[in-house]
Amino acid sequence: VQLQASGGGLVQPGGSLRLSCAASGSISRFNIMGWYRQAPGKERELVASITSADNINYADSVRGRFTITRDNAKNTMYLQMNSLRPEDTAVYYCDAQERLVTYWGQGTEVTVSS
Repeated sequence: VQLQASGGGLVQPGGSLRLSCAASGSISRFNIMGWYRQAPGKERELVASITSADNINYADSVRGRFTITRDNAKNTMYLQMNSLRPEDTAVYYCDAQERLVTYWGQGTEVTVSS
């Protein structure tokens, strides 16, 4: 299984971006999928996760601004990011868990700056 993250870029504070995580196969096999981020000098942290039953969890820092969704028909997970702040600047990674196995995508860089 390969995960391909995309959609990062440079955006001004208050702007929006939509990240995509495309899987090489069906995502319905995954118990849970998620977005993580890692800022320079900081540990990787969970941003949002979504289960196969569409149970969703957000980090407190992004709740109300970010929305995670998954489209099984397109084998893709998304992260809609609104009202972006400079502190959202990081490399964003997607992951997917199938039973005891975790797959990671490569990172996509998000920079929020004026």
